[in-house]
Amino acid sequence: MFSVDILILCIEIGLLVAFSALCSGLNVALLSLDLADLQRKAKLNNRDARKVLPLRKNTHLTLAAILLINVAAVSATSLVMETHLYGLLAGALSTLLIVIFGEILPQALFSRRALYYCARFSGLLKFAIVLTYPVSKPLQLLLDSLFGQAERPGLQTRRELGIMMSEHLTDSSSELDDDEVEIMRGALQLSEKRVRDIMTPLRNVYWMTPSDLIDAAKIDDIKEHGWSRIPIMNKQRTVCFGLLLMKDLVDIDFDHEAVAIHELPLYPVQLVGSMTALDTLFRKFISGGAHLIPVEKDDRIVGIVTIEDLLEEIVGHEIEDETDRNRRKQRTRAKSRKNTPF
Repeated sequence: MFSVDILILCIEIGLLVAFSALCSGLNVALLSLDLADLQRKAKLNNRDARKVLPLRKNTHLTLAAILLINVAAVSATSLVMETHLYGLLAGALSTLLIVIFGEILPQALFSRRALYYCARFSGLLKFAIVLTYPVSKPLQLLLDSLFGQAERPGLQTRRELGIMMSEHLTDSSSELDDDEVEIMRGALQLSEKRVRDIMTPLRNVYWMTPSDLIDAAKIDDIKEHGWSRIPIMNKQRTVCFGLLLMKDLVDIDFDHEAVAIHELPLYPVQLVGSMTALDTLFRKFISGGAHLIPVEKDDRIVGIVTIEDLLEEIVGHEIEDETDRNRRKQRTRAKSRKNTPF
């Protein structure tokens, strides 16, 4: 008979501690879930997120229901043990059981996979709300009036997003490949970088004035270097009259007569300051309809920036076209000839 009483006592205590552990773990798991993250996952048709989102939105109601059930289980555990054991021993034993098996272990377990456990026990959470509604609802209204109902979305800063992107490089479970991560990281840094960081200085730019003449020799020189767009400026480099596109010169015969630049069609272009942020530059390329923009500083043109320069900054790699590769090969051959002894 004595052993049966002990068995019944152990079963009762085990059930109460298990119920307390479940409430404690769900409490920590639910509060650890970010509401904005849940909303994003729910929009992506994540089943677990859709189950948990209504409970997480009504945080105060769910929290009050869980804590009421948890406290009831803890109190019942102490009362059951006190009826069979001495007061001091019952208090010490119930404290150890609740702290270790009802708090620490379940919270450590549930916090690892918060969304999974909350979704699996969402039905139990709804039942707890219904069971405690006469008490939990007034508590929700009180908490809403004291602390507010809505939560601020947990938005990340630009640097935090950059760190999050970097984490995808070291995690094998990531759906993003290295190139995608580099492109996103480069795009996030656009507003922090300036046009002067990526522009080509004017000393390295081929440009002409409206009074310059184009003849067959000039065309051959332009073709050899692979220039497709030539900025036309005044000698003081304070005004850019537009861009000369080489495709417009295909049907013109320069073998018999040279043609002045001002007689050829020019495409207007807007200037951009050297301290302009790259995200603003991106919008200028879209609105301006040009692939090359002169850069000015202190009312003087100091360089040019192309859409290729901007794309290279975003992707993190140099983009070479056919002309760039041929030019690199020619430099390599010239260097090889220079170093070859005769």
